[in-house]
Amino acid sequence: MERESMEFDVLIVGGGPAGLAAAIRLKQLAEKKGQEISVCLIEKAAEIGAHILSGAVMDPKALTELFPDWKERGAPLNTAVTEDKVLFLTESGARRAPNGLLPDCFINHGNYIVRLGNVVKWLGEQAEALGVEVYPGFAGAELLYDAHGAVSGVATGDMGLNRDGSPGPHHQPGMELHAKYTLFAEGCRGHLGKQLEAKFNLRDGADPQTYGIGIKELWEVKPENHRPGLVVHTAGWPMDNATYGGGFVYHLEDNLVAIGYVVGLNYTNPHLSPFEEMQRYKTHPEIRKYLEGGKRLAYGARAITAGGLQSLPRLIFPGGALVGDDAGFLNAARIKGSHAAIKSGMLAAEAAFEALAAERQHDALTAYPSAFRDSWLYAELHKSRNFKPYMKKGLWVGSLLFGIDQKLLMGKAPWTLHNSADHDKLKPAAECPKIDYPKPDGVLTFDRLSSVFLSNTNHEEEQPCHLQLKDASVPIAINLARYDAPEQRYCPAGVYEIVRDGEGGAPRLQINAQNCVHCKTCDIKDPTQNINWVVPQGGEGPIYQGM
Repeated sequence: MERESMEFDVLIVGGGPAGLAAAIRLKQLAEKKGQEISVCLIEKAAEIGAHILSGAVMDPKALTELFPDWKERGAPLNTAVTEDKVLFLTESGARRAPNGLLPDCFINHGNYIVRLGNVVKWLGEQAEALGVEVYPGFAGAELLYDAHGAVSGVATGDMGLNRDGSPGPHHQPGMELHAKYTLFAEGCRGHLGKQLEAKFNLRDGADPQTYGIGIKELWEVKPENHRPGLVVHTAGWPMDNATYGGGFVYHLEDNLVAIGYVVGLNYTNPHLSPFEEMQRYKTHPEIRKYLEGGKRLAYGARAITAGGLQSLPRLIFPGGALVGDDAGFLNAARIKGSHAAIKSGMLAAEAAFEALAAERQHDALTAYPSAFRDSWLYAELHKSRNFKPYMKKGLWVGSLLFGIDQKLLMGKAPWTLHNSADHDKLKPAAECPKIDYPKPDGVLTFDRLSSVFLSNTNHEEEQPCHLQLKDASVPIAINLARYDAPEQRYCPAGVYEIVRDGEGGAPRLQINAQNCVHCKTCDIKDPTQNINWVVPQGGEGPIYQGM
């Protein structure tokens, strides 16, 4: 069946903070100049905000630039930070770092603890009010190019395909969305962003991106355990001192507490399970005291870009640009990305608007990287650029070196350290100690499947699997044989299982794609880079309620 098509001035792929900020800024500029501009935004989630998961402590700086009157407009930034605590944990104890010794990036005065999904939903409402055409439930599945090789838009994915890829009885072909410029805001490890980086060699001269996986739960706690505005960050246990990881506890409004754990995906022991580390983290006395007697309401997981400035690819290519975490703007040292996403979206939108005003199309938006270089966002990322390379040296050495970098050198060291890829860091399983994780108690700690249930994840089982293997023999011949099938452990949703058919049967990898929470960890950490995450049908995946 022939695909229908639509034409726009600007197409935005992804309805997170970056994509929505770009759409809003375009319409604001058009309104200010008295011009008409057509802006379309597509989002693979069933509704705007449904795939958004973040800690999150939000710096309102960029939002204030976008909407100086965001308070009057009712933006859901409801809980101002009142106290920062940074704890170094041992298995049973904790030592608090004096706030006077903390680098500025760990001080959150003036910031807000938010449920980022709610903030994004609000941004979506603002975008629609300005006339942006917002289409949730449509996944950008395929890049479109013009006759000269420039990006000319995307095609959305087909609906109603059978598992083998053939059209089913309710098949509906995707739609071609053409635009003079296309901005890609898919978030961390974007499906189309990966292809753009490869086609246009956007990573030439940049360090490899490096990542973490963040696992988060939302709890309703007893009023006596709740301290609105308290921000707790931890390092140390349950990680060993050589492995990057850390936790957070954020006290929101209404007796809600967001708790999470981040594990750097450069870890070396294939027996490590980020999900189990998160569950174990909650048993520490300093963490347990907030949760006891409470109720877990929601669960989710997401990969996080952490490479910083030196891991940013080139941002532009003929016909479009990368914004937000599709490029990797998150500031890992500050544990914040939403302000950076909003700012990058605004900068790209301003460049696109300038190009449209000059009646250009499908060329490179060179004003965007130039504006980024002159912005406060560049200065912020430059100051903290050595954070992740330092922390890869181990907890104590890394903390000391980064402290010197920030407190004594003020982020102006005359050197820039470099990042390396995460997927090649695993050691053979036989060389690493096994980790004995306690069984979940169903009260404070939980298993994967009951957790995935709380994420409201759903996929139509008869569609083609969106977790593609480049070589079907690799999971058993290499991953199982050498690394004891680490995909069983680094996936936080129970997607990958090694099963045997019958007693003594040969092992095989079973992919439970319906469990996938779209965290992208498998695409990043697979040691042979044999797993390729592609978009499933639009509207599927988790439905996070204000995560």
